[in-house]
Amino acid sequence: MLDHEKLGYQLTVVAEITVLKGKLLEMEEAIGKLSNTCAVYDVTGLTDALVIAKFHTREELSKFTKNLLSMPFVDRTNTHVVLTTVKEDLRLL
Repeated sequence: MLDHEKLGYQLTVVAEITVLKGKLLEMEEAIGKLSNTCAVYDVTGLTDALVIAKFHTREELSKFTKNLLSMPFVDRTNTHVVLTTVKEDLRLL
């Protein structure tokens, strides 16, 4: 298990992404290639995808968010900054 905070990643975000019709897979593939991205999920509900990402600084987060918004198939984002991580463990057992 990696301890991201010990590696200097002070910020974790959950970003909701709304995608222009028919471009969801292209968007997910592009975002999945970004270095700060930890996970990309298709979801049901008001948004089309959720992205989990980690950053050293607010400046990195700002660049990442502006990069998302500049993608031609991203309609809008809604980014949540995690205040406290209660549990983060992707192991199932």
